[in-house]
Amino acid sequence: MRRSMRWPVSLIAAMLAVASTATAGDREARQWLERMSEALATRNYEGRFFHLRDSRSESMRIYHRVDKGKVTERLVSLDGSGREIIRNQTEVVCYLPDRRTVLVEKRTDDNTLLAAVPAYNEELEAHYNIERGPFTKALGRRTQVINVTPRDQFRYGYRLWLDDETAMPLKSQLCDRNGNVIEQILFAELNFRDRIPADSLKPSISAEGFRWIRQDAQPQMAATQVGGWGVIRLPAGFRLTAWRIQLIAGSSVPVQHLVYSDGLASVSVFIEPSDPQAQPMKGLAKVGAAFAFSRALDGHQVTAVGEVPPVTVEAIAASVTKDEAKNAAEAKAAAPALPAPPSQAHQPSSPPQQ
Repeated sequence: MRRSMRWPVSLIAAMLAVASTATAGDREARQWLERMSEALATRNYEGRFFHLRDSRSESMRIYHRVDKGKVTERLVSLDGSGREIIRNQTEVVCYLPDRRTVLVEKRTDDNTLLAAVPAYNEELEAHYNIERGPFTKALGRRTQVINVTPRDQFRYGYRLWLDDETAMPLKSQLCDRNGNVIEQILFAELNFRDRIPADSLKPSISAEGFRWIRQDAQPQMAATQVGGWGVIRLPAGFRLTAWRIQLIAGSSVPVQHLVYSDGLASVSVFIEPSDPQAQPMKGLAKVGAAFAFSRALDGHQVTAVGEVPPVTVEAIAASVTKDEAKNAAEAKAAAPALPAPPSQAHQPSSPPQQ
């Protein structure tokens, strides 16, 4: 304090002016994200984009319809598996023609099917720095670049190119702390409509003879029946947000699925009885754009997986434990149903297969 009192008044005034400008810039960056979230939720639009990950590229078409406040979305793979995902007011339906399977989950969030786009919330800035970048061009339109940078090593960041007029994300990149791009979405065309015909939201796939799997139809267990599993030491900001007992492909017994999130990044933890006939997974593995870490614990296999740095899934998997009272209380406070992750790996619906 005594040292600062000897600083020239002009220097102190200049420092306050810089601080005020930085705060204003942060506020404007937040406003851009809020405008983006509103545009994604309230506008009628259809378009085609590329989902780029590693050396793979997938072309997708999206239809987003708002009718009397009700939102319906349809996402269509134009190559690759040919899958289609339809989200209405109550459920998310995923058609997998290459597997002759339809997955149905209860809709439990308001997120768009458009992957790799962060939704703004007030807690975001505790773990991410949000700043405006330069104005530039994307899809021939003037865009504002917004940088969402993690404050520690446990999460990834984003770079967003938001349309100057509508705040729609014309380009989005998921990046590590060094700015290296992990995956990105790039619109090739985007059209705003006064209305989207209802027929545009119907699947083009005939599901006759397909196997239907309804995750939400499986019985939910009380919080005290979760089995006492939980994580005792979480990276800062992560908390239990959802849990479910579910059946997954390749497992004959129900698997416990817990989700830990900081409001943007999320990690799924799967706990299943060990199969004595199978070779157990151990250590770190890469699953698409996500990382998974597996370990054996008390006759069970524990796997943590998510689109986060490898240190995050390893830390969470290593801290899984059984504490009947503490973990059951956390499960009771968490959302009773698991949010559906139809188009991205931030919250995987099944662990990597053995």
